[in-house]
Amino acid sequence: MTLSLLAPLRDTMHNISAGLMMPTIIILLLFVALMVVELGGLLTEILTERRRTKVNVSELVNAFQGKEAGEIMEVIASSRLFRRQKEALSELSKHSNLPAASLQALARRLLAGEELQYVKRTNRTDLVARLGPMFGLMATLIPLGPGLIALGQGDTKTLADCLLTAFDATVLGLAAAGVAFAISRLRKRWYEDYLSSLEALMESLLEVFALGRGIEE
Repeated sequence: MTLSLLAPLRDTMHNISAGLMMPTIIILLLFVALMVVELGGLLTEILTERRRTKVNVSELVNAFQGKEAGEIMEVIASSRLFRRQKEALSELSKHSNLPAASLQALARRLLAGEELQYVKRTNRTDLVARLGPMFGLMATLIPLGPGLIALGQGDTKTLADCLLTAFDATVLGLAAAGVAFAISRLRKRWYEDYLSSLEALMESLLEVFALGRGIEE
């Protein structure tokens, strides 16, 4: 009685598992393609934004002292800061005539916007790093069922095909996850340094603008 009840449930699970095989393989291939794109983006960041160039924040802070907004914008434009950092600092300088509280709120908003932008970039690779091994394991286990059945029937060719699919899926999942993890770690280290530098420069600008407003008054 129990076996007769379990048979349709077992068949249902088998059908669902077999139906998941194709979507799982497609997702793994998409993960690999995404990692190729992310590697290209990483190379572009290295080449175009001069990641190895170290910006001297203390020199820029000193260069801001005693200058007006227009002069500060020229200093920012001629600096070796990255494009997004220049845009954020220039936007803050354009509104230097705002009240102190409003200027501080704008600085926080600009800094939060930069942080959100960097989080979006790393979320893609973080997702692949987490899900890659899971989908690789799924695509490994699903073919093992038919492979074991083929083994029991003496069909070695089907068994070999199932094992080959399982091993290939494992390799793809781990490779995509490994590359994604490395990209995420590298970018997070970069972005933490960028945000720290940007925050220090914004605080310096706020002090310069506050001091200039006090001298005018």
